[in-house]
Amino acid sequence: MQMAPNTRFGCKLLLRTLVWLLLCTVSICSMEDNNSNISCLKSIKDSLDDPHDSFKSSWNFNNNTEGFICDFVGVECWHVYSNEVLKIRLTNMGLKGEFPRGVADCKTLMGLDLSNNELSGPIPSNISRIFQYGTELDLSSNRFSGNIPKQISNLSFLNALKLDNNQLTGLIPPELALLDRIKQFSVANNKLYGPVPNFGPSFNESSYAGNPGLCGFPLEPCINFFSDSFKRGFIIGYMVSVFSVISIFMSYCVPWVHRNERNKMLRQFMLNLILSRRNKGEHSHQTSKLVHLDLLHEASRETSMLVQLVSRMSYADLTEATNNFSADNIIGIGQMGTTYKATLPNGWLLAIKRLFDTQKFDEHFITELKTLGRLRHDNLVPLLGFCIESKEKLLVYRYMSNGNLYDWLHPAEGEAKFIDWPLRVNIAHGIARGLVWLHQNCNFRVVHLDICSKCILLDQNFEPKISNFGEAMLIKSNNTDWSSSFYKDTELWELSFVKEDVYHFGIVLLELITGAEPSKLTNSSDTGDETLRNGSIDLSTSTNFYDVIDKSLIGRGFDTEIFKIFSVACHCVQPNRDGRPTMLEVHKTIGAIWSQNRP
Repeated sequence: MQMAPNTRFGCKLLLRTLVWLLLCTVSICSMEDNNSNISCLKSIKDSLDDPHDSFKSSWNFNNNTEGFICDFVGVECWHVYSNEVLKIRLTNMGLKGEFPRGVADCKTLMGLDLSNNELSGPIPSNISRIFQYGTELDLSSNRFSGNIPKQISNLSFLNALKLDNNQLTGLIPPELALLDRIKQFSVANNKLYGPVPNFGPSFNESSYAGNPGLCGFPLEPCINFFSDSFKRGFIIGYMVSVFSVISIFMSYCVPWVHRNERNKMLRQFMLNLILSRRNKGEHSHQTSKLVHLDLLHEASRETSMLVQLVSRMSYADLTEATNNFSADNIIGIGQMGTTYKATLPNGWLLAIKRLFDTQKFDEHFITELKTLGRLRHDNLVPLLGFCIESKEKLLVYRYMSNGNLYDWLHPAEGEAKFIDWPLRVNIAHGIARGLVWLHQNCNFRVVHLDICSKCILLDQNFEPKISNFGEAMLIKSNNTDWSSSFYKDTELWELSFVKEDVYHFGIVLLELITGAEPSKLTNSSDTGDETLRNGSIDLSTSTNFYDVIDKSLIGRGFDTEIFKIFSVACHCVQPNRDGRPTMLEVHKTIGAIWSQNRP
């Protein structure tokens, strides 16, 4: 059956219009990012008093050339010719005012140094929203006052926090001990009191000097808090019991309490449980935390250090929680092993992966521990613990109630599973966000190398969590020698294995759009199927596009948006690695497409 000339012309016009709209969307996204960073710097300039004209005269916003803000005093950009701010350093300038909240508009900011000035007032309680991706925060030698906000503990990327030489008061939030990437920390010379966070042996007395009211390792013991081991154990047990009762009561007996409030209470209970477990049975110097994993990797000092980040759990407890690894508790069987649903005595749910007993999976076990044990991000599955017992190797994760993405896209016969388009885009955006963080984390960078719909887990809110890090590879750490011939003159995002993650993400994206099995998509992209190539797709006919997308998505008001996301996917799977976008570019484009059609 042939199309009438008028119909064929209309299809051509429609598709060309859609392509034009896609290009405009990318341009608008870039403009919005630029405007956001410029707005950020304008706000900082307006909010700070610069008595010595140390920076304000150089911050001239009359220039419209790309990257002009990168020449500002104290501003460092990701790239010389872009308006994406990486770090702001306004130090020793005699600046006055309060913390510049306009920093929130610098979406790409990772470092903020305002040290050695005369800034005053409180540190914002919403600091984790203002400085969301921050890795370095230096507010030392100012006049900041009030309490240290516990929300700083939500800055999960932070590896340097300097608050010394201010006028801060009150307790140091114990939640700060959960900043597992922190390498530099100082609150010296303030007016703080009470127990210091349980960082273990990471920091010495100098981090807390000049605060006579502080106690706990590495300072003097907190006699008033824990006079002996019995008293400590009693208090811990009592507090855990109280929190348990309150949590259960609030969850089941107080229905009018909003779910978010209940979740906050449960998170607080979990925090107290974690911190109390850290304290339980430790000596003042806490050297017993460095447990040697002699059953698996006797020479690996690095692996033994992971016990500080990931709990080593009892095999007996995990066996009981899975009903002796009953077949009824199996929730998945993969290449590495079998995953079981586990129920703790308090009703909490875990997922326990029991690895097959082969040397290959010993290596996977170590890789997963070394990689995921160091990583904390909203779009990565949380690794809570591990267990080694004889030949048994177990990895313990938070349970994800909605299983994996593959099962939702390809339900078994008779299963009524369906996820609509808005949710699919949200899932894609979350996966992209997680991969961006893996690829561009300031402390160390990771490629996953095994991204697929089966390793994307979905929590109760269908928020995606990347799992299965057995094939992952560390690309760069602080100890990497970038002068080597392998890395020299090569940016991270241009490396071939990073583009492998981009390719596999593109396959997942196509799977979300088409509903096809990933094996068919992989074969199509490898063999040059023109329906999966942005550069080769025939824009003279609309049948190609509508033939490949999931029929359940057509006609629901999202066709234009689906086409745009389809184009992104095609860019990701093109055979030329150099032509594939970075995950940061993909994440921004999907975000722009998503937000353009939402209120």
